[in-house]
Amino acid sequence: MFFQLFQPGSSLHLKRAATLLQEAQMARLEHQAAAEHHAALAKMYAERVKRLSGEVYPLPAPGSETGAKAEQDKPAIYSIESNRRPKSNLLT
Repeated sequence: MFFQLFQPGSSLHLKRAATLLQEAQMARLEHQAAAEHHAALAKMYAERVKRLSGEVYPLPAPGSETGAKAEQDKPAIYSIESNRRPKSNLLT
């Protein structure tokens, strides 16, 4: 029976290929749904970070002199790179 699999026009080969095709299509649909779910979560958390950053580091009123001081008082966030430069754009 195993050697019948390699014969041309074998119905076993076509059935197996159809089964594998159906499994691949189902896996694609499942992964696509998971990717959409993760994209929605990423968007939600990005909005949450923006909202919480505004609460932790409120922007000063325009024209006030405390703006420069408030910018200096923010903790620096450093990258993991070897040169260890602060990245201030991570908080905004």
